[in-house]
Amino acid sequence: MRAYLGRRYRLSASHRLYTEALNEAENQNVYGKCANPHGHGHNYTVEVSVGGEIDGATGMVCDLAELDGLVGREVLEPFDHQNLNTLESFRERVPTTENLLLEIRKRLERALPRRLTLAVRVEETSNNFFEYWDEGSGKAVG
Repeated sequence: MRAYLGRRYRLSASHRLYTEALNEAENQNVYGKCANPHGHGHNYTVEVSVGGEIDGATGMVCDLAELDGLVGREVLEPFDHQNLNTLESFRERVPTTENLLLEIRKRLERALPRRLTLAVRVEETSNNFFEYWDEGSGKAVG
């Protein structure tokens, strides 16, 4: 039987939405107040869901402590209380929450056992959240 385990994590990070491909006026036009030269921060909520067969011996999809450790290493340690613009992951791309979502998903997908499926949701504010959708199946998968 397949089941899903969901877990919430919190991290705080700052960023400035800005690209050198645009001049200051164009950046202001595209990103508005988020292009402020001093940046701004968010208290993000990251929701991670893993799916898989329920282990007959343990009765679990995965060990919760192992998932917490993996998310701690792959997401919280590298991103919590950081300026995303200064991180290698965002040297070549604007640290939008969409790009943060894709980076988190990539890191977790690489580290999770292959038998588990993964969905990731990042809430930036109480009004804005981001999910990765698998266009082929029409289902939210991250």
